[in-house]
Amino acid sequence: MSIMVQSSKAHDRSLGEWFHDIQRGSIKLPRFQRMEAWDRHRIASFLDTVISNLPMGVVLILQVDGNEDESKNFVSRFISTAEPAKEGTVTQHLLDGQQRLTAFWRAMHNNYEYETFFVYHPDFDPRDEKAGDEVQVFMKPRWFDKHGRRMPLWADDPRYTLERGLFPISLLRPGDMNAEVSTWLADATQHLRPSGSDEDAFEKLQAYMTLQEKLKDTINQLRERVTHFNLPYLALPAATPKEVALQVFINMNTNSKPLSLYDIIVAEVESVAGSSLHDLEARLDSYCSHAKRYAELRDLILSTSALLQDKVPNNRGMIEMNKQVLVDNWKHLERGLERMAFFLASQGIHDAARLPTNAVLPVIAACYELIPDDGDYRGKAETLLQRYLWSAFFTDRYENSSSSRAYADFKALKAVLKNQQFDETHIAQIPLMDRTQYPLATKDELKAAGWPKAMGIEARGIMAVTTYLEARDFADNQPASYDSLQKREYHHVFPDALLQEAEIPSFLALNCALITWKTNRVIGRKDPLAYLKERVDWAGEDTVRQRMKTHLIDYDLLAKGDYGDLQQPEARERLKQDFERFLEDRAGRVAQVVEGLAAGRQPDLHQLWQAPATMES
Repeated sequence: MSIMVQSSKAHDRSLGEWFHDIQRGSIKLPRFQRMEAWDRHRIASFLDTVISNLPMGVVLILQVDGNEDESKNFVSRFISTAEPAKEGTVTQHLLDGQQRLTAFWRAMHNNYEYETFFVYHPDFDPRDEKAGDEVQVFMKPRWFDKHGRRMPLWADDPRYTLERGLFPISLLRPGDMNAEVSTWLADATQHLRPSGSDEDAFEKLQAYMTLQEKLKDTINQLRERVTHFNLPYLALPAATPKEVALQVFINMNTNSKPLSLYDIIVAEVESVAGSSLHDLEARLDSYCSHAKRYAELRDLILSTSALLQDKVPNNRGMIEMNKQVLVDNWKHLERGLERMAFFLASQGIHDAARLPTNAVLPVIAACYELIPDDGDYRGKAETLLQRYLWSAFFTDRYENSSSSRAYADFKALKAVLKNQQFDETHIAQIPLMDRTQYPLATKDELKAAGWPKAMGIEARGIMAVTTYLEARDFADNQPASYDSLQKREYHHVFPDALLQEAEIPSFLALNCALITWKTNRVIGRKDPLAYLKERVDWAGEDTVRQRMKTHLIDYDLLAKGDYGDLQQPEARERLKQDFERFLEDRAGRVAQVVEGLAAGRQPDLHQLWQAPATMES
């Protein structure tokens, strides 16, 4: 196939224009494109780029001449949630830029089911410990409790969002938003409006009106920035053959290899320190080969080096690092990453696929600069790191702005570790340990956690609790280890097909166990105990019970079985009730273990099973 190459000139287009084109249905997507693929963190990062008014790469469109004709044009679909009430004339097919424009459209309507996006502004955060010192996008995960309420409730309440320095990003939507902005401002500040009988009522009214005006001006300034943000595009003419347009699409998605930050820092180290960062990386790999089980070595090098130089472990902090000091610190870096890998393994975290958040990695590695190789103090310090680790896994502190928050926690941890007589009063100064701001996940939150193969912190945290307890395989009784986990799969305890037939959501972390493939085949829609009897090499009921206990699974709650015809309402209701009891029980046991780990205790599996799980939601 011959592909003609022609020079192209990028054209400017504001997000306001893109928004209105999507709104009236003149932009569609070729159906061959994948569906939404960005996770919540990439969406937040993109939105941060917009509100920070930073440059962004071009979008590629294929012009459509008049009505779509399948003989000339691709079969198409509308951007997710953007199907217009009345279909207009399609003038463009979006070849490259779908994820950006879909994220923009949906965030401007805040219509994601399991996330709500806000803008955080430190000027309106009244708390002593502010969530940040810059205007930034804040993402709050959402879930549904047993009553069907969308949690947390405060995320839908203007007053309580503003008390956290937040306002919904949907207020920045292009178009006439005066009424919606005014309504939100009134609801957010109504409790501050003084009555005529208040002392100093006039001064309070002035302060109230000043706050409202400042909020309105701030929102309007950001609205202008979003509306006029430039997202340029390249356009292929309508006469471009399908095969040529498709080849351009493939090239734009595979051939772009810009210099990475690591490449830039390699050059700087060579220039300033006369050392090869690639050679040092190879030496690091030889010295502590287990570190790369948790992340790319180059990412660990840059983020940990930033903390060792008291810099935030983000792009800016890495750029600002003294490159000579980076080389001078190399022995500290090697030792820290080696100790980090051994510590994580001791906590049942064996690889990146099972790591709930990588924000903890440079913090733990850099902390080892202050922890001796042996002695009583090492034990005391590693107990503190345990508390930090499990608090990170089961609070929402690292759901947003993880680099800046990891930096704040590291500074506080460093101050504590410098004092070998530290106690609870010192630990309480670590932001992550403040349970009023960062409470541990409740049972309802644990029950809402999704499938752990994705990137959810709490979902992976639940699996981490079981691997901490050894998560012995149902069939061969092997404990969780790095090697054994490479052969394990994410397995539905109550089979997916069984629950699907009853229209019950099955992809929940609490309905997951890590077991080997031999145990995880040909399950179908069988009752839980039925397939276990077929797939497990039984050594007696007591042995099987013990294996399941290491996954915090109660054998008796799987043993009811025989649901029969799920077309019958009674059978469906019984399955639903049994599954709910199973989730409730397992959530309670996970919560008990998490509470102990986050307090620095070592859970005793035997004691854990002496009494039923009773943790409050």
